[in-house]
Amino acid sequence: MTLQLNEDVSAMYDLARRFAGKEIAPFINDWDEAATFPRELYGKAAQAGLLGMGYPESLGGIPATQALRNAVSIALARYGGSGGIMASLFSHNIGLPPVLHHGSPALVQQVIPPVLRGEKIAALAVTEPGGGSDVAGLKTSARLEGNEWVINGEKVFITSGMRADWITVAARTGNGGARGANGVSMIVVPGDAVGLSRSELRKMGWWCSDTAHLRFDEVRVPAGNLLGEEGSGFRIIMTNFNGERVAMSAMALGFAQACFDEALDWSRQRKTFGAALVERQVIRHKLVDMQMRISSTDAWLNAITARMDAGDEGAEWVAQVCMLKNHATQTMQFCADQAVQILGGMGYMRGTRSERIYREVKVMMIGGGAEEIMKELAARQMGI
Repeated sequence: MTLQLNEDVSAMYDLARRFAGKEIAPFINDWDEAATFPRELYGKAAQAGLLGMGYPESLGGIPATQALRNAVSIALARYGGSGGIMASLFSHNIGLPPVLHHGSPALVQQVIPPVLRGEKIAALAVTEPGGGSDVAGLKTSARLEGNEWVINGEKVFITSGMRADWITVAARTGNGGARGANGVSMIVVPGDAVGLSRSELRKMGWWCSDTAHLRFDEVRVPAGNLLGEEGSGFRIIMTNFNGERVAMSAMALGFAQACFDEALDWSRQRKTFGAALVERQVIRHKLVDMQMRISSTDAWLNAITARMDAGDEGAEWVAQVCMLKNHATQTMQFCADQAVQILGGMGYMRGTRSERIYREVKVMMIGGGAEEIMKELAARQMGI
């Protein structure tokens, strides 16, 4: 099916809300404590039409505007209340776009349809132990021997890295690996490749999302697994980042709304000195401050998304995306902090959405480009 704008935004939001309420919210506390979630959730999300949004029908996807995709992200974040679930369940949305746009027809057919059906898991591997946002300085190497790429190096903080079946890897190619951005290429590596080893990383938040340290020791993959032309990887990665930052902004908005919802509900129920918390001016003002930031983030996200869906993704738009990502995650941070404060001791207890989201704030402010990087990139795009 092909989704259109207007009423379909509300329909997809409601679909995602119901999915989160049935398939995520009742189990998330247990999944967080277990530091994992059932692989079957991928299949359920695929059946609901959530995994294939934005991908061609010919590959099993559902063509959709960014506005529709945002609606799903916001609803799942707001009513599921778990960044860990969203990070892993939708890791294909950063792992697959380079394959979709730059892979050979055979590679696209091999990789994408099973992932969109929830049968396989895809991940992106760019960050290395020695550097995060400095993509041009990555050290993982790939040399061409006959009809195979031979990969050596390490990747770290890789979402879905422990169980990914397909990993889109950034590596330095060419004789000795050309320096800088021009020497970076993107190569798709199967999860069962000989020489690939993985170790699990433990985190402050996103407990149920597997995060891995990957090591490539003479890993061999077919030459056809190269995406685009050799040396075009830096441009592919930078383009991929823009979509990721818009998605993270939508998620941050949903998490901020989740904190507001919980704080408002608690303030209406909790009584102190004979009156509900919400009757206290200081509490009402905290809730207004939260909503003020939520509303501004919502408006900014809508404006950015409208331009994106209209095909306007120039330098000034990129600058806006960088600033929006910072604003949205700061909104999430503020609302999580205020919600925990309003909930008091209960806000410090595991099991509340605000406590979980409070733990997850920092990864949202760092992932996809740290605040400082976003400011610098925005300044450059604006010619400052």
